[in-house]
Amino acid sequence: MLTPENKHRILILGASGFLGNALYKELCSYFKTFGTYCKPNSALEKNKHFFQYNVEEDDVFEILEAVKPSIIISALRGDFHAQTIAHQHITEYLVINDGKIIFLSSANVFDAYSKYPSYEEDKTLSESIYGHFKIKIENMLLRLPKRQACIIRLPMVFGSQSPRIKEIKIHIQEQTAIEIFPNLIMNVTTDYKLTQQIHFMINRNKSGVFHLGSTDLVHHDEFIEELVERLTTKRVHYKRVYTTNEDRYLAVMPKVNRLPKHLQITSKEVLEELEV
Repeated sequence: MLTPENKHRILILGASGFLGNALYKELCSYFKTFGTYCKPNSALEKNKHFFQYNVEEDDVFEILEAVKPSIIISALRGDFHAQTIAHQHITEYLVINDGKIIFLSSANVFDAYSKYPSYEEDKTLSESIYGHFKIKIENMLLRLPKRQACIIRLPMVFGSQSPRIKEIKIHIQEQTAIEIFPNLIMNVTTDYKLTQQIHFMINRNKSGVFHLGSTDLVHHDEFIEELVERLTTKRVHYKRVYTTNEDRYLAVMPKVNRLPKHLQITSKEVLEELEV
């Protein structure tokens, strides 16, 4: 008998990346889960649940036809123009075949607003190329019936294997300066909490826009300095970068679509999780 736990066929686009891989590990025991990887990988080539996919060269439609997913999770990275075309093909596929897309977006869709944190129903506006790109995909997906799209806006995501932590560890090792932004107010999360949240959202068939950051705000410099203290006892060099004279917010806070208490996280809990 099909239960809610096993009825879905899930395709994770970008399953060899930091977040995509964390999601694959979380979901593969509960659902028929498939993933894509970009660079040649002998271990993944043997895995029947993985497909090699280069967003700039390959047509995503072929993988969609092969997997026939009921849920597509987009954790893709790469050329923005190629990603835009891929998401157009995904929306065309969803219109014909039903199903849902869970799109990992970013706090950068609000990076033109600096005076306050951003909530789910706030209008998006960006000054960066990256933010513009994410808005373009979001708008494309928001034209689908509401039940077919779930947009997840993320703040800075940390994890033991995250690019940010790896970069910090290299700076510590090589005794080079770690960049910190004293005027930046943000919120944060971890890959572990994010995968739990998305698992819950799949089980509860959630759709719409979600802001999955910590429930509190932190200054970038204070958070990174405290994180570094937990990683090393060595003396560390910092380079303070002031992009503005005043405090600038880049934070995605939940208001409309709050998840249950056990799925929320604070910045202190993020630090504690990274220390383990």
